[in-house]
Amino acid sequence: MSGLGAVLFDMDGTLVDTEVLWWETTDEVAGGLGHRLGDADAPEVVGRAVRDTAEHLVRVSGTGDADAVGATLTGAFLRRVRAGAPLRPGARRLLGALEAGGVPFALVSASPRVVVDAVLEGPLAGVPFALTVSADDTERTKPHPQPYRAAAERLGVAPGDCVAVEDSPDGAASGEAAGCAVLVVPSLLRVPQSPARTFAGTLEDVTVDVLRECLVRRPTRGVAAGA
Repeated sequence: MSGLGAVLFDMDGTLVDTEVLWWETTDEVAGGLGHRLGDADAPEVVGRAVRDTAEHLVRVSGTGDADAVGATLTGAFLRRVRAGAPLRPGARRLLGALEAGGVPFALVSASPRVVVDAVLEGPLAGVPFALTVSADDTERTKPHPQPYRAAAERLGVAPGDCVAVEDSPDGAASGEAAGCAVLVVPSLLRVPQSPARTFAGTLEDVTVDVLRECLVRRPTRGVAAGA
């Protein structure tokens, strides 16, 4: 382990408080399909890509087309994000600390590129991410490890020298399967414990040293992929 090579941030629910907006969007679209969204739907909604959620809604409602439902979800979510999506507590400070410390950081999101760009033009405007990865930029998205592997490769950093900062079970599984250490700051769903995962109550509790410690504390052997 050669040190903190890069920090790879999830977007929704981690840096930006958009998980509630996504839930509200999904609830609205589900209602139009005759399905009432409930706790049992949460694993298929929170932290999931638009396509995954669209397929779930079609499956549980027994109606609709996944492509059309996905387009409706994306449009409705984008409108809510553009109307206002606040940063999560401590996000701006932590990003500034990484910039001041010369630590590269990137955005790795399961949201479509149009939503990522809206956030980059809004609440995250001016933040110097080394790169951004959206659901449209890889063949597979979270919980598959490909997004985090792609980000590390583009940065020229080994995944084992990266910390993935996540809020959801699927996001944490993606980062862990890619070989990253994972810092979990939960939002709507409980994230299971794992030797590769460190937990914090809020980004306000996270410093650059805490991120370095995430690499030190995890097992020295590679974490098995299996998202």
